[in-house]
Amino acid sequence: MKLYGVSDGPPSLAVRMALKALDIPFELVNVDYCAGEHLTEKYAEINPQKEIPVLDDDGFYLSESIAILQYLCDKYRPDSQLYPKDPKARAIVNHRLNFNSAFYYSSISMYVMAPIFFDYQRTPIGLKKLNMSLEVFETYMKRSGTKYAAADYLTIADFPLVTATLCLEAINFSLDEYPLVKAWYANFKKEYPDLWAIGEGGMKEIAEFEKNPPDLSRMVHPIHPMRKN
Repeated sequence: MKLYGVSDGPPSLAVRMALKALDIPFELVNVDYCAGEHLTEKYAEINPQKEIPVLDDDGFYLSESIAILQYLCDKYRPDSQLYPKDPKARAIVNHRLNFNSAFYYSSISMYVMAPIFFDYQRTPIGLKKLNMSLEVFETYMKRSGTKYAAADYLTIADFPLVTATLCLEAINFSLDEYPLVKAWYANFKKEYPDLWAIGEGGMKEIAEFEKNPPDLSRMVHPIHPMRKN
C-alpha cells in the first residue's frame, strides 16, 4: 500500500493518523506540491482531480481523504470502533467528516493556508467565517456532550478535525472563546501522543511557512494565483 501525500497537508495527515491507528503498513510517497508534481499528467493517471492525498492499495487508486478513511476501516478493520457499524453512530461520524470537509476545514484553509501559499489576504470576512465554523463545532460538542467529536471514544471523524485545527495552532490563533473545542483538541494530544506526533510535524511546517512563506515562483497552478513574493 502507498499513500501519496504532502507532509504538511491536513487531509494527508488525517489519513496517516488513521493508518497508524489501524496499524496498517504503508509506504509514504511525498508529492512535491510546490514543484507542481500533482499537476503532471503522470499524477493525473492516479487522480484526475490532481489533488492530494491518493491511496494506492495494490493498484486500486482512491482519492478524497474522507473516502480513504472509510475504505481503510471497511476493508481492513471492519470491527474497529473508529468507524462504528451502528447506523446512528456511523451517521454522526459521517456527519462530522462532511462537516469538516464542507464547512470547518474550508474556512480554516481559506484563512490560514491560502494566504501562506497563494495571493490571498486575511480579511475580516474570512475571520468571521472562521469564527462561525468554530462556533458551530462548539455547538456540536455541547449538544453531544461527548469526549470526542462524534462519540465518547476516538473515531475517524477526529482525525481531519484535528488536522484542520492544528492549522490554527500554527498561526497562534486562540481557541479560548471555544472551550469545548479547545478541551477536545488538548485531550486528543494528551491521550494519543503517537498520533499527535504525525500532526505536530505538519503543524510545525505550517508555522515555519507562516514566518517564512515559500518561494512559489517555480510553481504553476491552474486555479490559484501564485503568492506575490
